[in-house]
Amino acid sequence: RATLLLSRCLLKMVKGNVIVPEDILSFCCNGLQGSTSAPRAREPGEQEEARGAMASAPAARNPTEVQMSQLVQPCHTNHRGELSTGQLLKWIDTAACLSAERHAGCPCVTASMDDIYFEHTISVGQVVNIKAKVNRAFNSSMEVGIQVNYEDLCSGKHCSICKAYATFVAQGPMGSKVRLEPVIPQTEEEKIEYSIAAERRRMRLVHKDTLKDLLTSSPQETELETRDGSGAVPAERTRVESVELVLPPHANHQGNTFGGQIMAWMENVATIAASRLCHGYPTLRAIEMFHFRGPSQVGDRLVLKAIVNNAFKNSMEVGVSAEAYGQEMSVSRRHINSAFMTFVVLDQQGQPRTLPMVAPEPGDGERRYREASARKKIRLDRKYVVSCKQTEVPLSVPWDQSNKVYLSYNNVSALKMLVAKANWALAREKEKVRMYTLEEDKFLSFRIEMSVCIPASRAFSLLSNLRRRHEWDSHYVSAELVQKVDDDDMIYHVVSQKLRNENKPQDFVILASRRKPCSKGDPYVVAFRSVTLPTHPARPEFTRGETLCSGFCIWPESQEMSKVAYYNQAMPGYLTYVTTNVAGLSSDICSTFEACEKFLLKNKEDLISRLQDF
Repeated sequence: RATLLLSRCLLKMVKGNVIVPEDILSFCCNGLQGSTSAPRAREPGEQEEARGAMASAPAARNPTEVQMSQLVQPCHTNHRGELSTGQLLKWIDTAACLSAERHAGCPCVTASMDDIYFEHTISVGQVVNIKAKVNRAFNSSMEVGIQVNYEDLCSGKHCSICKAYATFVAQGPMGSKVRLEPVIPQTEEEKIEYSIAAERRRMRLVHKDTLKDLLTSSPQETELETRDGSGAVPAERTRVESVELVLPPHANHQGNTFGGQIMAWMENVATIAASRLCHGYPTLRAIEMFHFRGPSQVGDRLVLKAIVNNAFKNSMEVGVSAEAYGQEMSVSRRHINSAFMTFVVLDQQGQPRTLPMVAPEPGDGERRYREASARKKIRLDRKYVVSCKQTEVPLSVPWDQSNKVYLSYNNVSALKMLVAKANWALAREKEKVRMYTLEEDKFLSFRIEMSVCIPASRAFSLLSNLRRRHEWDSHYVSAELVQKVDDDDMIYHVVSQKLRNENKPQDFVILASRRKPCSKGDPYVVAFRSVTLPTHPARPEFTRGETLCSGFCIWPESQEMSKVAYYNQAMPGYLTYVTTNVAGLSSDICSTFEACEKFLLKNKEDLISRLQDF
């Protein structure tokens, strides 16, 4: 409570044109002094409480939104009276497809599905509520966000089951591509999803490369070589092969096999394979990101194959594939889809049982065995970095080759979430520099912006290079490039000035992630967050600082004008600086941004910056 009152006091000071103390101003400008964290975003579907029975009319629903409610009947369940995951996948794909076609105005097909984590099982008599809407449209594809929860009609209890993101492709006559109209987000939640959809798309495109990099860098020895594998179950015993004839009830309105039906068949054979290993009744916990590689039609035969790739202590990965052919004697089979599903086996107390080990087949079996271990690491890294709330992760997350994609995603998406927040209030304006504040929960966020006569791409190149930050920001002493991860991500070791109450300077290990616009209207983004590197531990001559969410957004206003905005958040731990030396006020923030403008104007024709744009 005391911290909250303190933050409110600071907000009033700023709004009253009282200039912020030097320590706070340096924090706002360089984004490195003190801890930061992204705010809590309202969960999809979460609404503010109505003020009364005759409250104002609800906001207009998103035109692409589809809501589906299904009562779980015995025909939808497995032997335990729980909703079959395959049936749930059918419903999810149906709702998502309807949403995609509402936006496209033409038939759409499922192209891919991101990871799905199933949090709970659903019983007979409960209601499944599914909400789907298009988050963003690209050229001919679009991302559809899906939220699933169950409702107990007797108790009134609601509980989240899973969230999913599916990619759909619009198809015109004869399978031609259709150029989609852009989605125009209205609410704060929709703006956040719209902005981060570009990051999720980028992560999908590099998913395969991430797996290859991890396999290349990981040891080649298998778990059986490091543990006693004498009691391991041969993977061959878990192999399952089944065939399905695609009939008219299995097809969608375009005559192609319904994607949800294919996923349900794949889940069925995967469950059989998992059961053969554990001699029990497995529960599906997660489905790895997968892509549909092509369509199948009524009359096709679908060959479904599954095998346990690897078994860990409490979970196992089952690989499953679907191939199609048109007639019995056909030799050529079309690869439709491959997926990797993670199962657990629960005991009577609902706790995961210990599973037997798997002995892989020589050759491809050993490859699948190693890949399953790599996928498990990627999945845990992704779930940890991407799925959990910002306040649940440490400020400095360890960086390594396997989680680089997801740390970069988290870095950029956290900043985009802050940018999309509503209710920013203009606190003060001095000449070209405008300062906004946002008080939310325990966080006091700052936004400082100005318009500069420089092309946005030039400003982006200059501001994303931290080695030149000291030329305009007096709080920076040096910034050493430690590692060039790729063209978009760099890791720097930064040294800043001494704090007022410290007798030694601060240092930081910063991941700088840069993004060019995905489409017209998007800003250039440079995001900063702290990471941990074994080569750069905390040293006694420095005070180690951390930051989680800060950075620049640059919008082109014309060919020669740009709006440059800097964002940062202050957590309660840093607000103690407000109480120190309040009398020593300065206009440091304005002078720093004025220096930034002079730096940009001076270097806008810089040849190095021009070359970095291409």
